Amino acid sequence: MTIFHITTQAQWQNALEQGFYTVNSLETEGFIHGSTAEQVPRIFNAFYQDQADLVLLAIAPEKLDSPVKWEAPVHPDGKKTDSIPEGEKFPHVYGKINLNAVKVINLRDFLREK
Repeated sequence: MTIFHITTQAQWQNALEQGFYTVNSLETEGFIHGSTAEQVPRIFNAFYQDQADLVLLAIAPEKLDSPVKWEAPVHPDGKKTDSIPEGEKFPHVYGKINLNAVKVINLRDFLREK
C-alpha cells in the first residue's frame, strides 16, 4: 500500500538537493507523518487547506530504507481534529525518506479524483 505525504514544493526541492527527504517532525517527534490515499483529503482539509505550492509524495514502503509503523494520529502541534476518527491508524516513517521510494504527484489533481 502506497504511503502519502503532503509537503511544499520548496521542501521537495530541498530533498532533491540533499538526496533524501526529511522534515522537522522527524527531529521533534521521531517520525515523518504519512497517510493512506483515503486519508489524504481529510488531512488536507484539516491542516493544509490555506497553504499554496503543495505537492503530494507517493511513497513505496517496500523501497524505504527507514521503518514504517502504523500508529494513532499525532498532529505536529499536538492538536486534535474532529476530522480524524478515534482509533484510526496512520503510517509514520521513522527515518529519512530515500528519494528512490518517492513519486511526486500533483496534490490538486489527486484531490479532484477522490
